[in-house]
Amino acid sequence: MAALSVLLAPAGGGGPLFGARVAVVELDGPIVDVDEVVRELRAHRDNPLVKAVVIRINSPGGVVAPTQELHAALTRVRESGKPVVASLGAVAASGGYYVAVAADKIYAHPGTLTGSIGVIMRLANLDGLMKKVGVDFVIVKAGRFKDLGNVARSMTPEERRILQVMLEDVHAQFIDAVAAGRRLDRAQVLGFADGRIVSGAQAKVLNMVDALGGLEEALDGAATLAGLSKPPRVIGPRRRLSIMDLLKNRLDLGTWVSLPPGLSVFKTPLYLMD
Repeated sequence: MAALSVLLAPAGGGGPLFGARVAVVELDGPIVDVDEVVRELRAHRDNPLVKAVVIRINSPGGVVAPTQELHAALTRVRESGKPVVASLGAVAASGGYYVAVAADKIYAHPGTLTGSIGVIMRLANLDGLMKKVGVDFVIVKAGRFKDLGNVARSMTPEERRILQVMLEDVHAQFIDAVAAGRRLDRAQVLGFADGRIVSGAQAKVLNMVDALGGLEEALDGAATLAGLSKPPRVIGPRRRLSIMDLLKNRLDLGTWVSLPPGLSVFKTPLYLMD
């Protein structure tokens, strides 16, 4: 019994089953549904064997609220006393970069596409097409702006102003998050927060990232922040294999993105995305 206790005890130096580790979490593709990633981060936050987290980001951005939810989840990991390092892959732009600035340190490849600090809302105007095919929309509403964004008619100047004010508010939130996360003056962030894409090398010059390197360098950086030896023991990311993944691998289909439930033809999500 004593021998068993020694075998299972998570000693400071660790063993094959125990010991301090760095956890890797993947954010891959458009940011739409982040529940699984948030749960994964919470599990690592509560796991005493996990001493630091590396989030590997390959994302062009996504919907605003889920992006902010991921940012908050990473912030909670840091507040628990565990360092967070972001490793930017091929693309970590717009919402992908928004998530990254929650980290203590950001690594990017010289050719990583990042930045794109901006907000966009895409609305179609099918008025001409509807008239051509003889389709007429009948709208019954309570609330003057309830059908704002109606694809069956042109947008009024007042409606455009309402949306512009909202977009500028969310853009300001993005800028504030970058300034706080990167410890930069807001005026400095305004200099590159105009929606432009930059390379990882350019981002390094602008202090948008801390160092150039890949996942291995990010893991070593996380180990250093957590006081662990290098290379650290690693808990790999959870693999989420879906039917669409299987079809894509077999048939080389493009990526399909499902919009959140509750969206109608009159509503569109607000995107931090290229």
